[in-house]
Amino acid sequence: MAADLTLRATLLAGLQALKLELSELQIQQLLDYQALIAKWTQVYNLTAVRDPAEMMTHHLLDSLAAIAPLRRHLQQSGLDGASRLLDVGSGAGLPGVVIAICCPTVAVTCVDTVAKKAAFIKQAALALKLPNLTGLHARVESLREPFDVICSRAFASLVDFTQWSASALAPQGVWMALKGKHPAEELAVLPSGVQMFHVEQLQVPGLNAERCILWLRPGADTPLP
Repeated sequence: MAADLTLRATLLAGLQALKLELSELQIQQLLDYQALIAKWTQVYNLTAVRDPAEMMTHHLLDSLAAIAPLRRHLQQSGLDGASRLLDVGSGAGLPGVVIAICCPTVAVTCVDTVAKKAAFIKQAALALKLPNLTGLHARVESLREPFDVICSRAFASLVDFTQWSASALAPQGVWMALKGKHPAEELAVLPSGVQMFHVEQLQVPGLNAERCILWLRPGADTPLP
C-alpha cells in the first residue's frame, strides 16, 4: 500500500510538472495500466524495466511528456474533436495506451509484430475500459487505412519508421517520432520525400536524460504510396 501511494505521489508530481490536467479516472487508469504491465511482464517479458519506480519515470512519465505537444498539434490541425493515431512497434503500449487514456477523442491503434504484445494491448483496452484503444498484430507495412498521426517511441531509425508506415499515413497526416538525443545522423539521411517541420525538446520529470519529439511529414511534391 505504501508503495502504491508513493507511485501515485510520483505520478501526481509529474503531471503537475508537465502541466497536465487529468481526471481522477484517468489518473487511476494510468496507475492500473502500470500494474497491468508489471503483472504481464512476470510471464511475457513485455519490458526490461521491472522496478515500479523506474517504470513510472522511464515509461509512464516519459510517454506523458508527449501528451501536451500532441494535444497542441491536434488542436492546431482541427483534429481535437476526433482523430486516428497509430503507435508503431508499440510493445507494452508506450506511448499508445497512455495517449488513449489522456486523449479520449483519439482512436489509438497499437500495432506490433509480436502476438503477445498485441494481445496485451487488447487486454489493457478491456481492463482499463478504453473503447478508443485497439491492439493489432501485424506488420506496419501491411496497413493501408489512413491515420492522422503515426507515432513511435524508440522503434527504429527515422528512415525505416517513415518508409515502413508511409502507406498508413493520411493525406494531411504527420509522423511523431519520440527520440532520446536529437538524432542528427538519422535526419541527415532522410530521403527528400520526408520533411522535418518541427522539433520539440522534452523535459521528463525525474529523468535526467535528453528527450525530444520530431514532427515529420511527406514533402509537398511526394505522393504517398
